[in-house]
Amino acid sequence: MSGDPVRGPSADTVAHTVEEAGPQVWDDMTVEVALSVMAGARVGHLLVCDEDGRRTALVTRARLTAVRDGSAYTDRIRLRDLDDADQDVALAH
Repeated sequence: MSGDPVRGPSADTVAHTVEEAGPQVWDDMTVEVALSVMAGARVGHLLVCDEDGRRTALVTRARLTAVRDGSAYTDRIRLRDLDDADQDVALAH
């Protein structure tokens, strides 16, 4: 963590941490289940993790709702099926 050890983390470190805060889910979760998790947790986004537990993406309720409402949607679409063009934000590993 960056910042002065006496004063605590720098403002940009805190902002970065806040941006990435939220429920973490596995990439094999379906879009419909992810939307249910968001509703239950009362959040607008989820952090998506791969099988190694690394964050791979951040998906928003708006994006998942758009996918679900799309003509190509099936209940078998998983978060890992969404390509980078479909993701709102791709996080660096």
